[in-house]
Amino acid sequence: METAIFAGGCFWGVEHLMKNFPGIIEILPGYIGGTVEHPSYEQVCTHTTGHAEAVRIVFNPSEVSYETLAKGFFEIHDPTQIGGQGPDLGPQYRSEIFYTTAEQKNIAERLIGILKKQGLKVVTRVTAATTFWPAEEYHWAYYERNGAQPYCHRRIKRF
Repeated sequence: METAIFAGGCFWGVEHLMKNFPGIIEILPGYIGGTVEHPSYEQVCTHTTGHAEAVRIVFNPSEVSYETLAKGFFEIHDPTQIGGQGPDLGPQYRSEIFYTTAEQKNIAERLIGILKKQGLKVVTRVTAATTFWPAEEYHWAYYERNGAQPYCHRRIKRF
C-alpha cells in the first residue's frame, strides 16, 4: 500500500471526487502542514495554525498509480487559484501536494511542468508530508451523508 496526500480547497469536495478511483483502500479528510498538534476544524478556520484541509489516500499501486491520482487531483480543482478554491478563501484551502516519497515529488513536479507548458499559472505547492491529523468524523464522507454535491470542485480534463 502507498499513501498520497492532496490539499485543494474544501476537503469534502476533494474526498468526494477522488474516492472512486480504482485501488483506493481508504480516503480520509484531515489537516496537514501546520504547527498545532491535533488541530480542530475551528482552530484551522482561524488561519493561525498553518494547516491545509487535505485528504489522505491509502491506495494499492498495483491497481492505480500515484501519477493517475495526481492527474485526477489536478483535474478536480483549480491549481491556479491563490488563497482558496472558488468561494472558499483562506490559507487552509490552498493547493498543495504533500509527498511521501521522492518519486511522488518528482511526479508532482513533472505534472506541474506539463500544466505550465499548457499556459496555466500553477500555484500548487509540493511539500514533504508532515503529520496528518484526521478531521472530526462529521467531515468524513460529508457529501454522501448529506445528499449534496461539491460546489467548489468539478472535473476539468487537463491531461
